[in-house]
Amino acid sequence: MILVDAHLDLSMNAINWDRDLELDVFEIRRLEEGMEQKGRACGTTTLPEMRKGEIALSVATVICRVAWPGSPATGAANQKIAYAKAQGQLAYYHALEAEGLMRQISDRAGLDAHLQQWEADSASTPLGYILSMEGADPIIDPENVAKWWDDGLRAVGLSHYGFSAYAHGHDMVGGLTDRGRPLLAAMQEAGMIVDLTHLADIAFWEVLDAFDGAVLASHSNCRALVPDPRQFDDDQIKAIIARGGVIGGALDAWMLQTGWIRGETTPEVLGLDALVDHMVHICELAGNTHHIGIGSDLDGGYGTEQTPRDLDTIADLQKVGPLLADRGFSDDDVKRVMHGNWFEFFRKHLP
Repeated sequence: MILVDAHLDLSMNAINWDRDLELDVFEIRRLEEGMEQKGRACGTTTLPEMRKGEIALSVATVICRVAWPGSPATGAANQKIAYAKAQGQLAYYHALEAEGLMRQISDRAGLDAHLQQWEADSASTPLGYILSMEGADPIIDPENVAKWWDDGLRAVGLSHYGFSAYAHGHDMVGGLTDRGRPLLAAMQEAGMIVDLTHLADIAFWEVLDAFDGAVLASHSNCRALVPDPRQFDDDQIKAIIARGGVIGGALDAWMLQTGWIRGETTPEVLGLDALVDHMVHICELAGNTHHIGIGSDLDGGYGTEQTPRDLDTIADLQKVGPLLADRGFSDDDVKRVMHGNWFEFFRKHLP
């Protein structure tokens, strides 16, 4: 079944981790044997594995935080450097496009044409991607939004870990900065989508108040099931639903299992059915299946040491469909979760 993954840090893995994503995932694991960095030798995601998993479309990021004084997050020395590094990540996508391996989707006509080609001949069709930014520091100022728009950037999360130039992230207490509202105004004028993932609670509500455009949550789960500020509480989920947004379920194990301790708890304690628990909870709040999808965040700084036991590579996301069916989801509802809700959202909100 065709699948959409709404959050993959592909260029981060290639540039920051020096991973050749054109290789077989098991070859990368072999090459990384003996490396001590968390997530090494247990990666899940390469272009061949995405094709095996029928991931016709992903939302692929560029990401580079600034190491702001007082923020726990590390990163670039200033926003100009963050901009340059993020542009370098974009250059990687362009290089893959030049080889016919990926294809940037920036408007609805391109989305429909890509889907039509994929359904006719998935083997030779490039992997489609919509360009996203995780943490808005690489946008130097509101005037820089137009340049990024011309580069194909269509969705932006204002913060990541720590805080950004524009908003506080979930691990801090705070809202938008003085620069946040002008950025949101420029994004709304351009037609960009706001990704609410990673925002601190105060910032979350201030963004919804200040921004009238389209919103999504690319990779987030439910605080009611696994309490943590990184997750959304029920009121936040209802607000996203009310704005017509879609929430992509994330596969980072600590977001799925209460009491997970990084570096200690092992994947055997949970399966992909834990992700379905979060999806079911959102459906119960919505009263329908129209606001959930997948936003795996696979290889977002971790690997199989921190994923459910029944996920070895990204191709195993195909197991989610049967698990949904086992919970009583109809065939149409399964298709919505696997791809339909994201396709519908982007058809509505891309230019």
